[in-house]
Amino acid sequence: MTAKLEIACFNLESALVAHQSGADRIELCDGFDVGGTTPSVQNVNALKAASDVDLYVMIRPRGGDFVYTQQELEQMRKEIIQFKELKVDGFVFGILNEDNSIDTLRNTELVELAHPIPCTFHRAFDKVSDAFLALEQVIGCGFQTILTSGQASNVTDGVDRLAELVIKANNRIAIMPGGGLRSTNIASVQQKTRAKWYHSSAITSGSIANPNEIEALQSNLIPSQ
Repeated sequence: MTAKLEIACFNLESALVAHQSGADRIELCDGFDVGGTTPSVQNVNALKAASDVDLYVMIRPRGGDFVYTQQELEQMRKEIIQFKELKVDGFVFGILNEDNSIDTLRNTELVELAHPIPCTFHRAFDKVSDAFLALEQVIGCGFQTILTSGQASNVTDGVDRLAELVIKANNRIAIMPGGGLRSTNIASVQQKTRAKWYHSSAITSGSIANPNEIEALQSNLIPSQ
């Protein structure tokens, strides 16, 4: 499989830039200041009308931690049902227990609710204490991708752990490096990890993706492995 690029977009304008600049997939969310929350139905509809790029939607009721109340979980359920009707291509979420372990029960419930639409477990993964136990649990929940910086503040610092996760995943789930991924480091991260998907906001200033950065990210990926 040729390595591919997902662009995280925090608004419609950024998503349209990603579409026009050759992103292989768009992760759409809101809440730039808190690292991403559920986007509006209006933005999802507008993007689907303007783009045929695969669209993954963030399901996250608020910023902060990834331990959710029953009311917040119910909101996540409703959002998944609502976006399923809009025929999005994937969902992005992650729920932890209070000790920052994987909440297998609730995650499995939402993955099953989303079925057959694939789900990515987002960077809540980087909060767990045992990455390899968490890897097995996330696979068991039915996720198809894990977005992670390798439990470091960025992919460069986490590259060794990312490489270990790719090996241990053994093609059972995609490990997608993300977090500080830029055109200047994507080639080295790819060379070290041999991952198949890579994730970047491609933001160099403000909150809008930079089209030149997206094109540079794509051009710096090794075409095939």
